[in-house]
Amino acid sequence: MDDVQIIKPQPGKDGSRGFQEKVLSCDADIAIVGGSAGCGKSWVALLEPLYHVGVSGFYAVFFRRTTVQVRNPGGLWDEARKLYPLAGGIPVEQTLEYRWPETGARVKMAHLEHENTVLDWQGAQVALFIFDELTHFTEAMFWYLLSRNRSMCGVRPYIRATCNPNADSWVANLIAWWIDQETGFPIPERAGVLRYFVRVNDSLIWGDSKKDVAAKCPGVEDIDIKSMTFIPGKLDDNQELLRIDPGYRGRLMAMTRVERARLLDGNWKVRKSAGSYFRRSDVRLLDLEPRDLVVVTRRWDLAASEPTDEYPDPDWTVGVKMGKYPDGRFVVLHAEMVRARANDVRSLIKRVAHNDGHDCSVGIAQDPAQSGKDQADSFVREMAGFNVYTERENGDKETRAEPCAAQWQHQNIDVVRGAWNDAFFSQLEAFPSKDVHDDAIDALCGAFRSCLYSLGSKVSFSASASTGLYKSRR
Repeated sequence: MDDVQIIKPQPGKDGSRGFQEKVLSCDADIAIVGGSAGCGKSWVALLEPLYHVGVSGFYAVFFRRTTVQVRNPGGLWDEARKLYPLAGGIPVEQTLEYRWPETGARVKMAHLEHENTVLDWQGAQVALFIFDELTHFTEAMFWYLLSRNRSMCGVRPYIRATCNPNADSWVANLIAWWIDQETGFPIPERAGVLRYFVRVNDSLIWGDSKKDVAAKCPGVEDIDIKSMTFIPGKLDDNQELLRIDPGYRGRLMAMTRVERARLLDGNWKVRKSAGSYFRRSDVRLLDLEPRDLVVVTRRWDLAASEPTDEYPDPDWTVGVKMGKYPDGRFVVLHAEMVRARANDVRSLIKRVAHNDGHDCSVGIAQDPAQSGKDQADSFVREMAGFNVYTERENGDKETRAEPCAAQWQHQNIDVVRGAWNDAFFSQLEAFPSKDVHDDAIDALCGAFRSCLYSLGSKVSFSASASTGLYKSRR
């Protein structure tokens, strides 16, 4: 008996029913669960099919948006290895599924990368669909697969879905009844409460009971009326995670204020808006430039236009000079901001590099196209004698800004006082508005990455313009 391993949901801290217990005891046709990161929603989703693997012919399917997400370390397939073999499941790597030979039950991990991928499930009979991170899927995907949620094995068809808050997702509208629309937080007394609906011409008709819905939609069959609920989870619901990884809460707290509100506090109304990333009030202004820096770099975001009557408000060329303290904090030393033609910009970069000195590395962002590579090659040649690097920028600006913004908001970045401050802060505080320039954001975040990659040493950076990869010369 010493070898027996008990698989069960975590109880609540005070002995009451915990988040995982509430999810596994829910009898709604559709249950959307989660909220805070680390609440244990993916683990409880993996537990859900184990109710039925003893049923002949039972079939469940987990969905992530891409196969990479399914296979990632710590992802569904990885976590299932720790659980399903204990319950008799046999892994089949080629098809990403577990099988129970005695009953023929199967649990499959699949992706829905494109809208038309749902057609792969046309004609399927799946007793249990589980969407991991529902906000990553489109509304059309969800409702189409609801029509494939059917069963001949004796298990009543149902759907489970996990999610983190996203104020702009269709899921936020779907679960609006369970969320306080003023504060953005779940309404405690509505958590786990079942509501009923029928979908008519792409609209949902809601009621507190099947009878309520039937009264609003005469002629609707009782079987067409579905029940739905939302069960919120918090990090404190996952005491096992906090025991194994006590630093997890601190990592969530170190995120930007918007991501912290979403992923730690579970807020469904918070949005990224102007001032949510970089506020002037978050930084300490220094009267003198510090001298005890372990690395200094100036990162350029290039433009090549000056104001004209036809184009009075072109992008800015911005070069942010940034340093790193021995303790790992950062300081913005200067920002050069101009709107000039390409030849004048190149002359400016050379002149500023001479003024900054050879201890300050120089870098530019490289556009991914061939023209960006050619520009980077030319830039590197012209800056011979200086420590030069280039970097391809991938992904959206907001994602690239997150690491730097987190340090900014936690007062880990200082700014030297200067005449350039107002123009610099104006762009930062307006981000991520689409109506204003954000060239200073690209230059700042690029300089931050350069300092971060230095690993705290006095490093000279060089890079191949053809690869955009960093190398260090000590």
